Amino acid sequence: MDTATGTTEETTAPAGRLGFWVAALIGVLSVAAALAAGHLVAGFVGPNASPFLAVGNTAIDLTPSWLKDFAVENFGSHDKQVLLSGMAVTVLVLAVLAGVLSRRSAVPGTVLAALVGLLGVFAVLHRPDLGSIAVLAPIVSLVVGVAVFRFLHGAAVAGVDDESRRRFLRLSAGAVVGAGVFGAVGQFLAGRVDVEGSRAAVGPLKPTTPAPPIPAGADFSNIGTPGFITGNTDFYRVDTALTVPRIRAEEWHLRVHGMVDKELNLSYADIRNRPLVERAITLTCVSNEVGGPYISTAKFIGVPLRDLLAEAGVLDGADELYSSSVDGWTCGTPLDAVLDPKRGALLAIGMNGEPLPVAHGFPARMVVPGLYGYVSATKWVVDMEVTKFGQKTFYWEDRGWAERAPIKTESRIDVPRGFSSQPAGRVTVAGIAWAQTVGVAKVEVRVDGGDWQEADLATEVNDQTWRLWRTAFTLGPGDHRAEVRATDRTGVAQTETRVPPIPDGATGWHSVLFSVS
Repeated sequence: MDTATGTTEETTAPAGRLGFWVAALIGVLSVAAALAAGHLVAGFVGPNASPFLAVGNTAIDLTPSWLKDFAVENFGSHDKQVLLSGMAVTVLVLAVLAGVLSRRSAVPGTVLAALVGLLGVFAVLHRPDLGSIAVLAPIVSLVVGVAVFRFLHGAAVAGVDDESRRRFLRLSAGAVVGAGVFGAVGQFLAGRVDVEGSRAAVGPLKPTTPAPPIPAGADFSNIGTPGFITGNTDFYRVDTALTVPRIRAEEWHLRVHGMVDKELNLSYADIRNRPLVERAITLTCVSNEVGGPYISTAKFIGVPLRDLLAEAGVLDGADELYSSSVDGWTCGTPLDAVLDPKRGALLAIGMNGEPLPVAHGFPARMVVPGLYGYVSATKWVVDMEVTKFGQKTFYWEDRGWAERAPIKTESRIDVPRGFSSQPAGRVTVAGIAWAQTVGVAKVEVRVDGGDWQEADLATEVNDQTWRLWRTAFTLGPGDHRAEVRATDRTGVAQTETRVPPIPDGATGWHSVLFSVS
């Protein structure tokens, strides 16, 4: 402690050297100003050009499959929030580091700030959904970050008397206010696309060909298994979109091209005004581990993809429908599955009687039964190219996943819950099974490695959806283990062999441990 001034090294360091917390503050303020300025410019050139989001999206694109699977398995639909939180902590650490390294000279922090800014430029240039003008956002971010850092650093170094220190504090406060205003305006501009208003304006979707009513015996939801139809808010979501794309129906267009007789360019009105078909379809994510939650069923409304492609005229030799989302995500779908009239693949614009929720692909998405979502379920779809496998690769194929991915026969126990306690006597075991596109023939359950017992099956709706089942066992007190396996209508039983989701979907019998008391 300096007895004359009453200060310590933490606030007033030796001449020419900034205090630790002052230096750290400079780093944090300069990064905040940089990100806010970039976010503001992104409001004009494209929300995903915001350096923070661009780096996050690029991180997702470059993430190895094993790490992506770890995130989905452990964080589910919150994986994006975890990524953003981790990035925020990383940015904060880098900001503090830039400041602390510059206690004697502004050069280290300037270099680090410039490198981080260049990372933002690289990220924006890497994004397939952004035009060249979008690079303005990270460039402005870089310039502002370096300028604010050097300006505050110079003011702090000059702070040898009370008036200079007060000036530094005023400048710091100004940086805080400026970052807040820039960030808020940028956020306002990013959200100015009234996608919910556009969605509401679509109005009720009444299919020309509605799906048959779901029979009363299609589920056992009264005992704790899922209802047959999954509500829109409960429907699983797994995708690569760090921020959900926001496209107004009035501005959406779909291009169908490639190996066709006639290219199609369709507006939302073109699709909305066609005869609409409604179909109950179960969707499953390839990331689903055995017994996992990433499976749901809904009534999708749209137009048959088969009809659109017939209108375009598919040329001989084509075997792939290569689709792209508005954010640049790509997908390769076997053309025979899209054209199969029994599957009934849709360009869907509705879900459970209302326009698609924004998070599930509004204005339009693909739904192709019997294939895992990464090769069949492009959301926010804007481009479909009829082509051949091998001409180009799609998003998850580039990351080691299989080119074709039919959904495997699987089953899951929902009741009893794992590690739950059940009363002694008759214990109900129930759950779901699926075998798209052939249907479930039977489900068998055993407890503690005993004989297999055939379960009662709920009423079948169609072979593109899950089928619920239940059975019961008389069990005494103690710990027990239930296992389940399904057999499809071709007579093929679900395999016991456990394999992870990569490269084309998990297999294995699901089991749960529970106790009886």
